[in-house]
Amino acid sequence: MDRQQPETPADLPSRRQRLARRDFLKSAGGFAAFAALQGGLPLGALAAEKTPKATDLVPGKDPSLVVLSVAPIVLETPLDLLAKHRVTPKELLFVRDNEDIPEFMNLKPVSPEGWEIEFTGLVNRPMKIEATKLARMEQVEHEVVMQCSGNSRALFAQAVQSKGTQWGRGGVGNVAFAGVPLRKLIESLGLEIDPSAAYLTAQGKDNPSPGKEDFEHSIPLDVALERSFVALRMNGEPIPGAHGGPVRLITPGYYATMNIKWLTQLRFEKQETSNYNQIPRYRLPNKLIRPGEAIEYTFENSSPNYDMKVKSIILTPAPREKITGGKVAVRGIAWNDGQAALESVLISTDRGKSWSQAKLDRAATPYAWSMWEADLSLPAGRHEIWSRAVDALGRTQPLDGTIFWNPSGYEWNGVEKIEVTVA
Repeated sequence: MDRQQPETPADLPSRRQRLARRDFLKSAGGFAAFAALQGGLPLGALAAEKTPKATDLVPGKDPSLVVLSVAPIVLETPLDLLAKHRVTPKELLFVRDNEDIPEFMNLKPVSPEGWEIEFTGLVNRPMKIEATKLARMEQVEHEVVMQCSGNSRALFAQAVQSKGTQWGRGGVGNVAFAGVPLRKLIESLGLEIDPSAAYLTAQGKDNPSPGKEDFEHSIPLDVALERSFVALRMNGEPIPGAHGGPVRLITPGYYATMNIKWLTQLRFEKQETSNYNQIPRYRLPNKLIRPGEAIEYTFENSSPNYDMKVKSIILTPAPREKITGGKVAVRGIAWNDGQAALESVLISTDRGKSWSQAKLDRAATPYAWSMWEADLSLPAGRHEIWSRAVDALGRTQPLDGTIFWNPSGYEWNGVEKIEVTVA
């Protein structure tokens, strides 16, 4: 980067990619061993292939996906690829693992034969059910936004960089999951839930790091009974191993971390789990804190990453793109938690002094993203293009997203701002 040009928010993802590549070069030996275990990059190819590709880590993925982490695997989708599809193909969908299962790190289906889901806790009779039986039950399908709660984390660095993988904007996708509604499943099994139960804790079949607990999350039981379903299919086919197959708990409108992969257990409990993935991880402070300020999370002073905040992203043009002719076709996506309709996407080219409405193609289902577009005529020079989504409850994106700064960089939803140059 030219030293005389200060780094802008639009530069952060590209800088993040350069740093990621540098870090992976340093740990290339470990990557080679990991990839070899999965039938990916063989150990002997390390000299020729210094930097890992997405397809080496998860065979079948588009090699253009950005590798942010090798272990656990984190892959980000370039925005120009997201722009090509309303429903995100499995080859392009981002990957964010906390605990990898090497044999599942591909896009092949995982056999449900012998896979069991345990129902336990505050129920009349704890039991297990084989995943194969779910396929014979009545199914529902929902098109939903899957978004890592750390998506756009790099943008918090406009104030103070937060810890964690420095995501750009591509930790998100729009996919169609199908499965058995949780309430229907419970009824069909004859399970009775104790009235004192307030939370559903879901656990998956993971490989915990040494000294760490298995990955699990708790969600409010009333939400689970209203929205959640036990999914068997994604985009019309069995859920790929890398995305949680054969069985995944899906709660539409929730951040992706709460949609537990490789589901093996559902517990009905009075309180949230104290598992470190529920607390202190994946939480936000209940009150605003200063950028850089430390906080020790408790159940009383913080909340989990549940409902997604209203958000818009500009997919094209790309940040810092050079455009000729003065005509700028702006295309993007917008979504919220599905609890209210998305009303509009507003566009500004004068840093928020005035706004105009983009053409919004509203999603057919509440939990999917809506695609939008706006055609602008801009004079020669540098310009900032802003986008801001608004829903029927009046919820919108703050002009300065860093007001919600938190140490882990979760739930960024500031007004989208990109810089372009018109020639």
